[in-house]
Amino acid sequence: MAKFVLSYHGGNKGFKTKEEGQAHMKSWMAWEASLGDVTSMYFGKSKTVSAEGIADDGGANPLSGITILEAETMEDVLEMAKKCPHINIGGTIEVVQAMKM
Repeated sequence: MAKFVLSYHGGNKGFKTKEEGQAHMKSWMAWEASLGDVTSMYFGKSKTVSAEGIADDGGANPLSGITILEAETMEDVLEMAKKCPHINIGGTIEVVQAMKM
């Protein structure tokens, strides 16, 4: 099994109602549970450091969270990511295989 990281970007669509937000969170938790034993972290406002200084906006596509998991293939993980509720709220998911060093 290889280790993969799913990095969640954007997806800061506001919900019209509290119930809509709760329904999204419920679908997210169900999706995450379907992945098995994973480690996830979610992030708030970020800053970007570059040679020009520090930007408060988090960059063009701010990171909103990550999940670390194990799977057989990249294709397996891509299929998992396609089912993530994050893509339904304007977010994107970058999938990368961790390198052994």
